[in-house]
Amino acid sequence: MLKLTVNGVAHEVEADPDTPLLWVLRDHLDKTGTKYGCGIAQCGACTVHLDGQAVRSCQTRIGDVGEAKVTTIEGVSGRVAEAVQTAWRGLDVVQCGYCQSGQIMSAIGLLSTTPKPTDADINGAMDGNVCRCGTYQRIRAAIHEAARSLA
Repeated sequence: MLKLTVNGVAHEVEADPDTPLLWVLRDHLDKTGTKYGCGIAQCGACTVHLDGQAVRSCQTRIGDVGEAKVTTIEGVSGRVAEAVQTAWRGLDVVQCGYCQSGQIMSAIGLLSTTPKPTDADINGAMDGNVCRCGTYQRIRAAIHEAARSLA
């Protein structure tokens, strides 16, 4: 049994330590907001926070999580998360929506450490988050809007 704290709740899961965090979240804990996209940490659909840091859960082994706190899209909260979610809705960012939980998790991670991001900051933080619908301009605009609302 492995111990894991997800969205502030302690869990014990029976899983091989080499199992990707993504599959433990989805299959053991029913946290299906975290999406499977590619399995090789290249698309960002599986992004979660590990102690506040955005990570790709498809390549994070459950045995490596240890005492770190995991936050999924279902558990985001606070001022930054609310600003990002409000901007996403206000600017109608979502098209198909599949990648958006990962996009939002990356945006929250960025704004938590860089409250006034430049376009270069956004490019760096969002690099590797693929949107097949091409909503990149709306994503960038929403991040800037969220940052303005936090100022």
